[in-house]
Parts: sequence; C-alpha cells; structure tokens
Amino acid sequence: MPYYLVNRNAQSISGDHEVHDRASRLGCLPNPENQIDLGYHGSCSEAVAAARRLYSDVNGCAYCAPACHTT
Repeated sequence: MPYYLVNRNAQSISGDHEVHDRASRLGCLPNPENQIDLGYHGSCSEAVAAARRLYSDVNGCAYCAPACHTT
C-alpha cells in the first residue's frame, strides 16, 4: 500500500498543494521540510481526500500520482 505526503507549499500557478507517493524516484518530491505525511492509502484519491482535510486546493502530482492529477 503506498505511503503518501502532501506538499506544505502551494504550487505558484495553480495554488494547489500536491499529493505525492513517498516512494517516487522521479525527482518530484518536495524538500523534506515541506512534506506533511498523509500515511498509507489504498489509492491516490484516498490520499487526496485526506489532504483536503488540511487544504482546500489539492491535486495529485502529475508524475507520481497521475490518476489524481486534474490540472
């Protein structure tokens, strides 16, 4: 089961806080000090829902959570 995190910093253009799969080796993870652990989730959509408890504007990373990337 994947372990997810959300970027504490919003994207400059969209304003979204991106959800990432912590196991990603694609170079897309935020710096450790900007990561908020979301824990294990069965899918990126579950992780996005968890991140929405923290931030209203959330999106999946286009690289490591593409099924949840909408913009």
